[in-house]
Amino acid sequence: WIGILVLYTVHKGQFNCPGGGLLHSYLLGLILLLASIICALCALVYISMQGTISNPGPRKSLPKILYTRLLLYFPEFVWAVVGAVWVSDNSVQCEKTVINGVIGTVIASWIIIIFTILGVVIVFDPLGGKKTFYLPEGVSRNLESSHSGQLLYNVKSSATRVWEKRIRLLCCCIVQDDDHRVAFTSIAELFRSYFSDTDLVPSDIAAGLILLHQEQDKRENCPKEPEEVLCHSPSSLVADDLDVELENAAHYMLFAAAAYGWPYYVYTNPYTALCKLNGDCCRNRPTDSDITGSDRHNFHFGSILKITGLQYRDFIHISFHNKIYEIPFFVALDHKKEAIVVAVRGTLSFEDILTDLSADCEDLTLEEVLENGFVHKGITQAANYIYRKLINDGILNQAFTIAPEYKLVIVGHSLGGGTASILAIMLRNSFPTLRCYAFSPPGGLLSKSLADYSKHFIVSVIVGKDLVARLSMPNMEDLKRRIVRIVANCNRPKYQILLRGCWYEVFGGDPDDFPTELDGRSQDALSQPLLAEESLMVHRSPSYNALEEGSHSNSPPQYPHLYLPGKIIHIVEECSSRRLCSSDIKYTARWSNETVFSSILISPRMITDHMPDVVLKALNSLSQEHGSCLSC
Repeated sequence: WIGILVLYTVHKGQFNCPGGGLLHSYLLGLILLLASIICALCALVYISMQGTISNPGPRKSLPKILYTRLLLYFPEFVWAVVGAVWVSDNSVQCEKTVINGVIGTVIASWIIIIFTILGVVIVFDPLGGKKTFYLPEGVSRNLESSHSGQLLYNVKSSATRVWEKRIRLLCCCIVQDDDHRVAFTSIAELFRSYFSDTDLVPSDIAAGLILLHQEQDKRENCPKEPEEVLCHSPSSLVADDLDVELENAAHYMLFAAAAYGWPYYVYTNPYTALCKLNGDCCRNRPTDSDITGSDRHNFHFGSILKITGLQYRDFIHISFHNKIYEIPFFVALDHKKEAIVVAVRGTLSFEDILTDLSADCEDLTLEEVLENGFVHKGITQAANYIYRKLINDGILNQAFTIAPEYKLVIVGHSLGGGTASILAIMLRNSFPTLRCYAFSPPGGLLSKSLADYSKHFIVSVIVGKDLVARLSMPNMEDLKRRIVRIVANCNRPKYQILLRGCWYEVFGGDPDDFPTELDGRSQDALSQPLLAEESLMVHRSPSYNALEEGSHSNSPPQYPHLYLPGKIIHIVEECSSRRLCSSDIKYTARWSNETVFSSILISPRMITDHMPDVVLKALNSLSQEHGSCLSC
């Protein structure tokens, strides 16, 4: 608007040329139109800043102004069309500077309109007020009647279709088959059941995460509530066992990281990786190893060789084949540890993300386990794929023919860690000495019985406040209720929460003591929600209700409590600096249990702590520290 106003003011007397009157009218109309739009936007911003998230009263006039802004889109669109027509008119013979300025304004107008339309298409929720039907209680609502039941079914079906369309749009670049369609429907059901009983916008969620992070930091700074409490001092035998497992984990983490191929190698060696790989790309592939899948220019295999330090002849089978429920892996001989290593790749593609999100549960039948348990469906299907390859295709037989005295070790990071754990459970009966190292595996993986069974041969390694290791549907439901509760009871406007939260995340300082309504309200008052959305404080979504209500049949709930596999080594920073720019980090490791990971922790490092290079760095630091202690 300022640019157009300057253009109009400077060239006000230069519109006497042929066609200049039309351009003069266009600029003057555009200045008035944009002034009206700016006034409407300023009113929107001002009114949006009033009240709190849980007190929308001061914002009750917001819809009228929003619809006023919406109506202004029509003259804005018409004026953009008229401007394009006038500019393209060859009869206009005005000064070139004026013409170019008007062309710039027309282009800017169209860019703004196009981005606005895209934003509305992406953000708009077509379900709208239909979400109220998900609430467990309502005035004069009888869901037992056939009409209400049919209405609720239609709303749920609509919500599932909306989420399925969104997922298909995100995955439009991959070839879709029957497995993809089944996965899309399953994932859409998951998102529908999780978001059905909330009406929070993204900025509400951001404000809730900021408040939770600061509340969590205040609790952690309190000495009487440490993050992890050990009931007894570890004996020297337990400490020695931990040191041995840490040394083994540091060694096998190289194989888990190498399974990512060239993306990991380039990420960890950004300046030299391409030059080193280009030197190997023209070499012929080894004839004595079985390589399947696409690996143009030999970059994947070259990266695996560089990271592991193995020779061509040490590889038995390498698969770069990647589809939904079918993830890459390789089998190699590790002469240093006298082991046959099966390394499974983690999440690196859209297909892998779909495998991660296929979070339904299915049975895993094992003869040794008295009570058969539930497992993550998508990861189990990936483990079944690798199991068939190893057994039916004779890959393990070939490996043990070459090295019959070696032991079997299965490793993986993230999705690969979860797949390696379930694969190890499947192979345990045939290979009793099998060992598995799962690095940062997903939290919602095994039922309690299987998790306890796997402690005999699986070791999980978790670093810091890793988000993925705490991901499960019950934990996500718990996080949702915590967000809604703390957001609904904070007395500060949302813009203040977001601004102060950004300052705290970037520059640190003491956590803000935001005033809340929790302190001054009794428990009875807390049970009465301030808004309809706040019913989450006392009601749970259908997927979570199934966990406690039980089922009339013997079928398991859709999302039962699932846990991390095996014995858990938790690595934390000794003198933790919350900021991302911390240097010279020292780590400590201790045996932990699954209850420590029963809640999602909010932290700037919740994503970086999951990265394979961070896990490898922490393990190498601990391994080197242990080695220096032994030499002393």
